[in-house]
Amino acid sequence: MPRLASTTVTCTLVAAMALLLGACGSGDDASPAGSAKSTGAKAKAKADPGGPTDAAQRPEITLPSTFQLTFENWTSNDPLKQAVLADAKEELRAGYAAIIANNPDSKDVAFYDSEGVVGQTRAWIRTYTDKNLTVLGKLPAFAPKVVLGSNKRAAVVSYCTDESKAYTKNRKTGEKLGNPEGTSPYVSYSISFAKNAQGVWQNTSQHGKRGACSR
Repeated sequence: MPRLASTTVTCTLVAAMALLLGACGSGDDASPAGSAKSTGAKAKAKADPGGPTDAAQRPEITLPSTFQLTFENWTSNDPLKQAVLADAKEELRAGYAAIIANNPDSKDVAFYDSEGVVGQTRAWIRTYTDKNLTVLGKLPAFAPKVVLGSNKRAAVVSYCTDESKAYTKNRKTGEKLGNPEGTSPYVSYSISFAKNAQGVWQNTSQHGKRGACSR
């Protein structure tokens, strides 16, 4: 269930996906998505208090308790890196929330994806929704790392996801599937972000590779 199902994925798709689901980066926050509202917007504001980058009204993204997307150690002592991590988390959450809501045209996806990427992200979401599939289980995203561009308006976030307890479920039949036997559950991701005029770090491209990371 990766955002991409191939062994190696290079594309301008939204952040992580491998379910068989996926993701790799540098940060400290292990709280599950659960059914709680996202705190990404608050984290962003705290990282850059009072600045013009706080002007954007970030959406509140909610995931059900049946799909626990968690972020292990997604914190940084650097306020700018923390701001990048906060939006990177929400970008990933937005994609899975759209799958679960059966809504590939979700406005939240467009909020966190650049214009050049959002169409591909929606196509990825439709690989689930067109087949009446949703996602469930547990998907931890861990080992995050942020590299800032020299102009401080571009960044690359890398991280790893563990799909061993993540599944797809057919909405009509109830059939639940995981990764095929013998498939590595670990998928590494490298996501490029750019800061837009509203101060939101948007996904501009993605590279993913199954089996390229581990615990």
